[in-house]
Amino acid sequence: MKLRIAGTINDSVVDGDGYRYTIFTQGCPHHCRGCHNPETWNPDGGKDADTEDLMAEIRANSLLEGVTFSGGEPFAQPAPLLQIAREAHAQGLDVWSYTGYVLDELIAMHDPDVNALLNELDVLVDGPFVVEGRDLTLRFRGSRNQRVIDMNATRERGEVVLKYND
Repeated sequence: MKLRIAGTINDSVVDGDGYRYTIFTQGCPHHCRGCHNPETWNPDGGKDADTEDLMAEIRANSLLEGVTFSGGEPFAQPAPLLQIAREAHAQGLDVWSYTGYVLDELIAMHDPDVNALLNELDVLVDGPFVVEGRDLTLRFRGSRNQRVIDMNATRERGEVVLKYND
């Protein structure tokens, strides 16, 4: 399956807990002021990647603890990311995703692919980047409005459970 990406990082330690493979999706409707990756906004930018090729790169790195979807906006392309998330879980890796949407907005889309991707995630970092709330001391997020949501605990309890409260 094809996925439009800006690029990948095979050995990230800043996009979630542990040693991670990060996929930067191409295309973002949010256009947050002060965005860290504005080159990912244009959905026609970047390059096409095949999900099988990405999974081959992931499988080849035995040091990985997880896969992270960043952007751009990952939820603009949920179907190919769902395929990668399922395969990553089959490989024993955890899956994180960043999004400029808040969780309730994603749920309100009533999109089967978005819902299925949400159900595969271990952690969701939600909310747009807000430059006025920028804080470099936060773990795995850029501004105070963003949340690092433990999706497994959230599904279990039926309410949002944060992984980090810093």
